[in-house]
Order: sequence, then C-alpha cells, then structure tokens
Amino acid sequence: MRRVWTSYAFRRILQSVFVIWLVSTITFLLMHFMPGDPIEIMAGRLNSAGMSHDQALATAANIVNYDPDASVWAQYLDFLKGLVTLDMGNSLTSPSKTVFDHVMEYLPWTLFAVGAGIVLATVIGLSIGMAAAYRRGSAFDHAMTSIGSFLTGVPNYILIAAVVVIGYTVLGILPFLDMRGRVTAGVEPGFDPVFFGDALYHAILPIIAFAFTATGSFLLNMKAATTEVLTEDYVTVARARGLKPGRISRSYVGRNAMLPVIPQVALQMGTLVGGSIVIEQILDYPGVGQMLMSAISDRDYPVVQAAVIILATSVVIASLIVDLVLVKIDPRIKTEGQDA
Repeated sequence: MRRVWTSYAFRRILQSVFVIWLVSTITFLLMHFMPGDPIEIMAGRLNSAGMSHDQALATAANIVNYDPDASVWAQYLDFLKGLVTLDMGNSLTSPSKTVFDHVMEYLPWTLFAVGAGIVLATVIGLSIGMAAAYRRGSAFDHAMTSIGSFLTGVPNYILIAAVVVIGYTVLGILPFLDMRGRVTAGVEPGFDPVFFGDALYHAILPIIAFAFTATGSFLLNMKAATTEVLTEDYVTVARARGLKPGRISRSYVGRNAMLPVIPQVALQMGTLVGGSIVIEQILDYPGVGQMLMSAISDRDYPVVQAAVIILATSVVIASLIVDLVLVKIDPRIKTEGQDA
C-alpha cells in the first residue's frame, strides 16, 4: 500500500481527480448564482404551451431534477451524486433527453475533429521540425520557421475563415455549402466505409482549422529541441562509433527531442477544445462548441454545466495520459517528482 500511495501514477491520478472536483464545484456555484431559475424558465415554456402554472412548475421540477427549496449544501450533494452516476437531469430545451445523452450527441464529433487535427499536426509538425533542425541555416529552415511562426501567431479561426473565403468565394473550388453539418442528408450512421467517408468529408475543414495552430507549435518546439539534442555529447559519440545516421536519428535524437514536445499535445488539446466554439460556429459544424453556444443563448443551464465539466474532464484526462506516457519514455521524471 505504501508503494502504491507513493507512486507517481497514483499521485497524478489523485491530482486529476482533485482538479475535476474543483472545476465541477466552481461550475456548480456559477450556475447556482447566475440570474434566472431553471425551473421558472422551463415552467414558463410549459405554461406557454397550454399547461397550468402549478402543473408547469411541478413538471419542470421533475424534469430539471432540481429542488429550489433545498439548501445549497443539499443541492451540491445531489449534484455530486448526479455527477458520479451521470444523472444531471434533463435538458431544458429537450425535456425528453437527459443532459448526458444530449451532450454525447455532440461531444464525439468535436473529439473526432480535434483528435484528427492533433494527429495530423503531430505527424507534419514533428517531421518538418526535425528536418529543419538537421538543415538549420538553410533556405528550407528559414521558410519552415517562418511558416511555423505564422501558424502559431495567427488565430486558427482567422486562417480557416480566409481558406473558406478564398476557396469558396474567390476561386469557387471549395464546396463549402455541401461540407457543412455532420453528414450528408440520407447517409445512415453505421460502421461502414460510406458513413466514415462522409463524416470525414464534412470534418475536413474543422480538422484543418484545429491542425493549423498545433502544427506551427509542434514544428517550432521540435526544431528547438532537436537542435539542442544534436549538440549533446552522446550524439557526437554515437557518430564517432560509426552508427548509421538513421539509427542515430531514431534512437538518440528523435526520442530525446520529443520529450519536451509531448506535453504540448495535452496543452494543444485543451486549447483546441476550448477554441472549438468559434471554429464550429464559423464552419457550421454541430459539435460541442456549437451546442454550448446554443445552450447559453437558450439559458439551458443543466446542459451548460455538463458541457463545461465534460470539456474540462477531457482536458484533464488527456494531460494525465500524456504525463504517464512521458514517465515511461523518461523515467527521470518520476524520480524527480519523488524527490520533490
């Protein structure tokens, strides 16, 4: 038990659980003290539909899963219980759906676009960054560094908006109207190539938008890390031993140069998920960002609360996974953490 308690993985898991609890508590307090009672909002909608006021209040209280007469502490305990059991009541705009089901209709699409964008950015950014470091001082190095700085400095929603304007409005080669939405009308969801191909077609622009900033960041960080590793003594010794350049690049340079870049994956994941609100609005891509904006405008507090918690939890879990993987790559991190 002592070994488990003092292990790096266990301590990181505890930290992640604490962060999720803290975010959930802050979200609960913000939603609780925001103006407007969810029950009154739902009762007003039911009342306008022809239901009596008393009946509307009773129905709304049952739908929202919220007791306005209970103390804040009792409401908080019910909130934590619902959070653990994934029962956070029903959506105010879609009373027949639970909040969890409502959010899960949108969240996979955002995670798919963001995940594909991260993968694309990782492959392109790390490859070009390492190549630029090996050719430092060349025209290729200067060109790639400038492109990486440009992609990092300019917001991705401006870049993708420029792509849409130039490709659709100016050149007329981008079928933007056909690419909006999740899938083409008539395509049935399922585990078949037709559905996946169509979903990928509609997610191309969001994937490119999410990959823009991450590619520039990965490129610059990988170039800097590779340049530093190439000056290390163990690389010089490996060359003196006559090892092949490919083996030196993979085993000595690439592995060590990736260490400071790997945490950037989690940071970019958080940035891109948070920035999905603007991207999905511009591209009319129905993901969790667009759902969150609609819930805020409709004052659907249970959905807003669940969306914020789920997004924060996704980022925390991604960061946890990256840290645990990083420990496997570089065990010195675990030793330094134990000493601290």
